[in-house]
Amino acid sequence: MGLGVNDFTLRHFSLPLRSGAGLRILHISDIHYIPGQRRKFDWLQSLAELKPDLVVNTGDNLSHPKAVDEVLDALRPLLQFPGVFVPGSNDYYAPKWKNPLRYLSGPSKLGEEPEELDWRRLFAAFEGTGWRNLSNHTAQLDVGGHALDFSGVDDPHIGRDEFQGWPGAAPGTRPGSPGSESPLRIGVAHAPVRSVLDTFAQTGADLVLAGHTHGGQVCLPGGRALVTNCDLPRSQAKGLSSISLPASAEPPSEGTGQPGRRVPLHVSAGIGTSATAPVRLFCPPEATLLEVHRDTE
Repeated sequence: MGLGVNDFTLRHFSLPLRSGAGLRILHISDIHYIPGQRRKFDWLQSLAELKPDLVVNTGDNLSHPKAVDEVLDALRPLLQFPGVFVPGSNDYYAPKWKNPLRYLSGPSKLGEEPEELDWRRLFAAFEGTGWRNLSNHTAQLDVGGHALDFSGVDDPHIGRDEFQGWPGAAPGTRPGSPGSESPLRIGVAHAPVRSVLDTFAQTGADLVLAGHTHGGQVCLPGGRALVTNCDLPRSQAKGLSSISLPASAEPPSEGTGQPGRRVPLHVSAGIGTSATAPVRLFCPPEATLLEVHRDTE
C-alpha cells in the first residue's frame, strides 16, 4: 500500500434541507478496489453498522481487472440498505501506469485503447440488490417515509453525461415554494464538473452529491487541496459547500421565490486512490454520513 491510504475516517455533517428531517445518507465514493486490500475490505463492511437510511455510491469502485468479486463482497452488508449509484471512469476502464506527478498538472485524460473492466457485472450485481442505477437516469424512492427524486449522470469526466431531468417533470421545472412537502431532489454525479452541478442546481436540486476529486489526494497541511482533477475550485475539493446561482440563472417558474439560492454540494474525498498513485497526504480516505434536519430559514 502507500502513505496514508489506510487511515480510514468517517465524516459527519448535519445538513439543513426543506424536507427529509431525520434522513441519514451514507455517501461513499472512489473505492478504487484492488484484490487483497483487507483493511479496506473490513472497514467497508463495518460501515453497515451505521444503519443508514440510504447509501449513495458516486463511482470509481474498481482499480483492477479482477476486483469485481471482492469489492462486491466488501459492499455486501451495505447492499441490504436502499441505495443509488453512478459510475466513474475507473468502473469502465483499468488504470494505466503514469507518472504520479502528472496528477498535479491538470485534469487526467483517458488513454488510448484503455482496458475495459467487467462493469456490466458490477452494475448488474448492484441493481440485483435493489440499488438504482442513475447513469443518465432518474429514479423515485420512498426512504424512511421520505419521498426522494433522483437525477444522475454518467461520468462527466469522460464526457458520458446526459442530463435527463427529474422524475415526473420536464427539465427546467422546480418543486414548489420552500417548505413544501414535494419530493426532495438529489442530483448525483461522479465528477463535480461545474456545468453538471449548475444544471442540477438550476433545475431544482435540493442537494448534489459527487466524488472524483479524492479531496486533492496530496494536500498541504490542513487538508488544503492543490488540485481537484476537474474545474471545481480547490476550496470545494471535499466536504460540504454549496453551488451558488445568480438570480439571472434561475429558470422561470411560479412560486420558486429563491433568487440567488445556494444548493448544498457534498464532494466525497473518497476511500481509495488510483492503483498507480497509492499515496494520500493530509487527506485521509473517508466516507460521510449526512444527517438531514429541517431548514427553518
